[in-house]
Amino acid sequence: MSDLRDLYQEVILDHNRNPRNFGVLDHPTHQAQGVNPLCGDQLQVFLRLNDGVIEEVRFEGRGCAISTASASIMTETLKGLSVDQADHCFEVFHAMATGAATPGAADLDLAKLEVLSGVREFPARVKCATLAWHALNSALHHAGGKVTTE
Repeated sequence: MSDLRDLYQEVILDHNRNPRNFGVLDHPTHQAQGVNPLCGDQLQVFLRLNDGVIEEVRFEGRGCAISTASASIMTETLKGLSVDQADHCFEVFHAMATGAATPGAADLDLAKLEVLSGVREFPARVKCATLAWHALNSALHHAGGKVTTE
């Protein structure tokens, strides 16, 4: 189990040091800001949808290692998915992070999200891990704005 935790920590640190899809997206169709006042995380999620499919997704901001890694992994996971699939990813990830029963995910490759499942053991860190996902949900369904973990 220690080797698995070491691997998870390594993946999180890699995504924090070298976040994927980091930076402003030119001409997004959807965007939202997320703020976690307890940890100080602030980020913005940008999406470009084409015919209901996420063509491009990026994020920018500053935050702790877990927040940044989660946003980075999220962007890698969502490219090419439909809005319905992205909604399902949100539900699965949120359940995984909070320790709730995880909805079926057989039709999606969500293995890379597993590295963040350990946050459920640290309730204060759950908000860090889910911040980008809540911003994503807001961008997809509420035409942007600002979401907060409080």
